[in-house]
Amino acid sequence: MELFERKKQLEVAQKALVVQITLPPNFQQYSERECVELASSTGATVVEVWRCKTDLPNARIFIGRGQAEELKDFVQQQEIDLLFFNTTLSPSQERNLARTLECRVIDRISLILDIFALRAQTHEGRLQVELAQLKHLSTRLVRGWTHLERQRGGIGLRGPGETQLETDRRLLAVNIKRLNSALEKVQNRRELGRHQRKKQNIPCVALVGYTNAGKSSIFNALCNTDIYATDQLFATLDTTIRRVHLTGVGTCLLIDTVGFIQNLPPDLIAAFRSTLEEAIEADLLLHTIDIADEDRSQKELAVEQTLQDINADTIPTLKVYNKIDLLEDPTEIENTLFFNEKNEQENPLSVAVSAEKKIGLSELNRKIAQMLSGKFIQVEFTLSPNYGAIRAQLFTLGEVLSEDYTQEKPKITMQLSQEIYQTLKQKKKGIEQTKICVP
Repeated sequence: MELFERKKQLEVAQKALVVQITLPPNFQQYSERECVELASSTGATVVEVWRCKTDLPNARIFIGRGQAEELKDFVQQQEIDLLFFNTTLSPSQERNLARTLECRVIDRISLILDIFALRAQTHEGRLQVELAQLKHLSTRLVRGWTHLERQRGGIGLRGPGETQLETDRRLLAVNIKRLNSALEKVQNRRELGRHQRKKQNIPCVALVGYTNAGKSSIFNALCNTDIYATDQLFATLDTTIRRVHLTGVGTCLLIDTVGFIQNLPPDLIAAFRSTLEEAIEADLLLHTIDIADEDRSQKELAVEQTLQDINADTIPTLKVYNKIDLLEDPTEIENTLFFNEKNEQENPLSVAVSAEKKIGLSELNRKIAQMLSGKFIQVEFTLSPNYGAIRAQLFTLGEVLSEDYTQEKPKITMQLSQEIYQTLKQKKKGIEQTKICVP
């Protein structure tokens, strides 16, 4: 019921105010612009940003009493429907602020959860979001419904002797258990799919990065698809996997994942664990970065921290600086790539592109092939006279470099993964001889 009411509040609210609080250096500070974008993503109209400063957050209402009175007057004058606090509030602080300001109050974590609830499209996505919301809501029940902390009684109402608050806690626990069970089945299916893909020994490349960095746009450009991509935070919540042919690589799987955000709520990381595991199992990560974003360094660190949290920080990573068409100073591209990390061959582990304008995609393709080169070898196959079926299969397993039909027995030179090569060596039908070539 609470989830429904919260969602209804967001849909009805027309005027919203973002409260940006400047905190001491030892407290976590979040971007004001990002909060405005998050708030706008809910469908609310952000009329203004109300800024204040505090040296020590108030345990009861987070901000000072005088600041609360000023904010209350402003809310009433502007007829604000909804307040977004760009920080993390405790359950009691959120409740006390709503009571003091006489307005609906939502903190950063609740805001992100609501956006996920609005955007989730697939069955798995909805399960994951609902689980995260219920876990978050369970913390909000503590001393939250004091008017319900009484024994159920009266004619026809004599129950097991638990308070309404205890009943709601029990019902939440039952729902969380149900969702965990449903997600476990989905995770088993996803794990089976990963196992089947591993058996095919096809390289996997996963797009990761901060939300709205342009991962889905790059995915569409490389795969020539049209999955939903727009200039919006958390436009993608569901993992998409496509088989694509890349020059120098051959057939590989490209994976578009959910975007990260600074201090992603732990409940969301836990709920989306199966989705994020697609990145964990990848052979190469494309860390997509909005090069035109003034906060990009901070967001890079946030993504790297999240990758570390899910144990994906050891996977080879290529940094893809997207949206170069939005830069006013082109020299910034060269400076960014020059100072970036390099591999053992002194080649920068980064590339600059514009997925929107289709700029730099061939260089991105070349870098992907370069990063995956350790997985591939060049092999010459000598085929038997009845080679039609095996020839067609070879084209799906790697990149064919050349074909020679001048001899009685045709030869195909191709690049493919070492795992697939070992499998083909065992297959005698259609292949008479194999020879590893020196590139």
